[in-house]
Amino acid sequence: MFEINAMSRLPVYEQLVEQVERYVLLGLLPAGSQMPSVRALSAELTINPNTIQKAYAELESRGVFLSVPGRGSFIAEDAAVGIRARRLGEQGSLRKLIRELKAAGMTEAELMAAVTAEFRMQTEENKGGEKS
Repeated sequence: MFEINAMSRLPVYEQLVEQVERYVLLGLLPAGSQMPSVRALSAELTINPNTIQKAYAELESRGVFLSVPGRGSFIAEDAAVGIRARRLGEQGSLRKLIRELKAAGMTEAELMAAVTAEFRMQTEENKGGEKS
């Protein structure tokens, strides 16, 4: 289910965190789903268990995971709500970027075309992820 891109500039643990959050939002990892153990996912992805543990710890600190000692990690009941809220909170970054692009001379039409193209590309990528 998870794919790690060794050539990505994004650290492996962040790739894993992003994928888990995306799968939660898409409903592929519903609330209550048990995640693979650190050891099992490490073997499956052939990456260091410490990297998996770092991703799991980050997901737990974000409220996406609930760890139950002796049983494993599970998707929290309100994980999707928390992820959406955090992402909506990032709109300030979008506002800043738009202000900078406008100052650099980008027109509204150019910005909208770029946003539409990116949105469509992300939609296609998500469709591909649903099939995996």
